[in-house]
Amino acid sequence: MSGRSYGHTAPMPQVPAASVPDPPRDRKWWPLPRRTGSGRWLRAFGLTGVVLIGAWLGLLVVGSVRTPVGPMDTTMALRPSLSGGTKVNVSPLGALTLESHVAPVRLDVDVDQLDPGRAQALVDHPERLSGLQDEVARDVERGTLDLAVRSCVAVVTGATALGLAVYRRPRPALAAGGLALALLAASGVSAWATWNPKSVLEPKFSGLLSSAPSVVGNARSIVTDFDVYQQELARLVTNVTKLYDVASTLPAYQPDPSTIRVLHVSDIHLNPAAWKIIGSLVDQYKVDVIVDSGDTMDHGTSAENGFLDPVKDLGVPYVWVRGNHDSRATQRYLAGIKNAHVLDEGRAETIAGVRFAGTGDPQFTPDRSQATGGDAAERLAGARLASALRDQKAKGTPVDIAVAHEPVAAAETDGTVPLVLCGHLHTQGTKILPLGTRLRREGSTGGSGLRAVEGQYPAPIEASVLYLDRDTRQLQAWDAIKLGGLGRTTAEVSRHLVQH
Repeated sequence: MSGRSYGHTAPMPQVPAASVPDPPRDRKWWPLPRRTGSGRWLRAFGLTGVVLIGAWLGLLVVGSVRTPVGPMDTTMALRPSLSGGTKVNVSPLGALTLESHVAPVRLDVDVDQLDPGRAQALVDHPERLSGLQDEVARDVERGTLDLAVRSCVAVVTGATALGLAVYRRPRPALAAGGLALALLAASGVSAWATWNPKSVLEPKFSGLLSSAPSVVGNARSIVTDFDVYQQELARLVTNVTKLYDVASTLPAYQPDPSTIRVLHVSDIHLNPAAWKIIGSLVDQYKVDVIVDSGDTMDHGTSAENGFLDPVKDLGVPYVWVRGNHDSRATQRYLAGIKNAHVLDEGRAETIAGVRFAGTGDPQFTPDRSQATGGDAAERLAGARLASALRDQKAKGTPVDIAVAHEPVAAAETDGTVPLVLCGHLHTQGTKILPLGTRLRREGSTGGSGLRAVEGQYPAPIEASVLYLDRDTRQLQAWDAIKLGGLGRTTAEVSRHLVQH
């Protein structure tokens, strides 16, 4: 037999494993480039842009609701905003702005029209007016809830749709919708955390008298037809005030019929339009007494004295202190007018139930050629006024309101009187002094007079109505009134409450 073996076979040759490629485990055969940090930031910014633009478009297209509020048909909507708040538009008459919350969204309420049927029902059944406030509150609550649901749907739909159009894949589109919903939820939390229900107590009303420009004309016709311009400004105040009375039916501070109303004016500077505006405010607000904190004149010459004659036709007491543009001759002339009450050197007088004391400006500077004593003279005059106030308190006849022209002099009365009024700077302002006295500074009721057009825009015409408690003579609230200056017809009324 040969030596063959039948139990074994020759081994097969081995192929190196490295030479056989592994089967692909992923669809992407070729390796992707590594994602850099800058690429991730760009994608994040892109997604953020898609979310914001999509959410805004969603709110703009479908994010509003029409809802009845009392006898009115309204449209409510959320709009992007840097400061938040609530804006009630009463087109074309104006708008009511409330600082209700701080969030990147603002609540807009457009009053579309007054429903004739519901309005007539209130006329036919006036007893329903007593429950109108509760009805309005329920309507607003229901409309706001509907708006919240619709806004959620709007931002998610808008952001998702835009994400799908940009990325063309469902996953980033859904991510955009989710981020938009999270952004709206965060805005809602911010609004809830900063919600200020008292904002409705301090509304700001702005309006435009649409017929005034066509009646008044351009700057040249204002000069030639100044009487017409005065009448239009006065009518503007009347219309704005009437509309503000309507707006004040919101749960706001309502002056009691026995409340003392003090009209504070200042720095008229020979503007004849001021008298018609003051007269209109006296009538509309049922003013009890006017306080003028000086600079009624411009140069204080005797030739200007006739400008003061309309004071006697205002129908209410006129309390006045001398400003640095008012001369002693001006003071003597005004003292001869029956309803005028001139205060100087700390003189005190009770007028319309309120005890006033004041002092004239120690400096007469109608132009810059006059040498002045500066702030030192003002502080000395203020110190003398403060001394007179302390004397009045010691005698049992404490003063309720002190009046000076210059804020430096007025500040010297701190701690001797609850309220001190001043002017001079042609801007409105208020602050609590260190010892508790409230200093209220009035703007120019004459729109800075002949200086009205020195700046880029005409100086505004400003005045304030102060509401005092008749029993305590304490300030309760005030309305700050601001009208556009020469040739302008804008108006704004802001209500401010005093926190006791």
